[in-house]
Amino acid sequence: MAKYRIAWLPGDGIGVDVLEAAQIVLERLAFDAEILHGDIGWEFWCTEGDPLPKRTIELLQTVDAALFGAITSKPSDVAETELVPELRGKGLVYRSPIVRMRQLFDLYLCLRPCKAYSGNPLNYKENIDLVVFRENTEDLYAGVEFFPVPAEIQDVMEKHSPNFSPFKDLSGEQYAISCKVNTRKASQRIVRAAFEFARKNHRKKVTIIHKANVVRATDGLFLQAAREVASEYPAIQWEEANVDAICMWLLKNPLNYDILVAPNLYGDIISDLCAQMVGGLGFGCSGNIGETLAVFEPTHGSAPKYAGQYKVNPIATILSAKMMLDWLGEFEKAQRLESAVAAVIAEGRVRTYDMGGNHTTLEMAQAIAEKL
Repeated sequence: MAKYRIAWLPGDGIGVDVLEAAQIVLERLAFDAEILHGDIGWEFWCTEGDPLPKRTIELLQTVDAALFGAITSKPSDVAETELVPELRGKGLVYRSPIVRMRQLFDLYLCLRPCKAYSGNPLNYKENIDLVVFRENTEDLYAGVEFFPVPAEIQDVMEKHSPNFSPFKDLSGEQYAISCKVNTRKASQRIVRAAFEFARKNHRKKVTIIHKANVVRATDGLFLQAAREVASEYPAIQWEEANVDAICMWLLKNPLNYDILVAPNLYGDIISDLCAQMVGGLGFGCSGNIGETLAVFEPTHGSAPKYAGQYKVNPIATILSAKMMLDWLGEFEKAQRLESAVAAVIAEGRVRTYDMGGNHTTLEMAQAIAEKL
């Protein structure tokens, strides 16, 4: 009997390609796991009206972790036209399956390391080593949205925001509302996760990202909760930064930063900026982590035009597999895998197109496997 049960979620497009690459290195590591395929993505929206079928949710309830490839997402009006004819007109609404998965399983921590490996021609600067802690379940990604805006919501808006006039003379079909929902509990636990990581890994500083000077209610609550948690860690340096300013300062002085913690939307934006400084989305690994389940994935999309061509860089997915090994407590295997990735990058003999080379997804995976 295998030591672990791992849900294998290729998804759409190049998700299939990069997970095949990850399987090559995990097999070379002799990772003792039962791999269980799960259906997820655009294909299942089109044919079943659900990109995260019930059977996949039930599978995720039984596994130790999951490795996820990529998904295709489209606006709701386009999504409706992609359904098989018998499902059209039934009021089905497309929602991102990865966002839904995060909320269903309370995968509250989105962990995104961004590390510049020596020899990567795409590095913005050498020695960048940032870790982004992104709250993963609420904020503007909560899914509380209205269009058209119901009459009862219009009444509430007029009652509680009497000085905001642009929508007063508009019908509900002429504007839309997306609610930004931040809770004290979620804010505290993501900030505590960042400080605990700093403590355990001897990191030097935590930067708390917000826009409380303008978004006073929700970001104000986040910042208040963050300050409360920070006060519990007197040995760790911390600071606050507005989200717009941190984008500027990260580009100017990336080596001045260490751990960044933010609400959902800001964390999403900041982590892509940080990923670009260490090579782009081909190096962007991440984990969606809860108390009993974690789902690991590259941060890139499904890139349908490259699907099946084995052209894209699999390192983001392979580093996501490394994060999965760490989460499972397989620290020796995780370290071996990261060292192999670093060795291939430093050597420079095998490079995918984004790195200026012409090697395939699977050739990169084989090169990494050979270093294990």
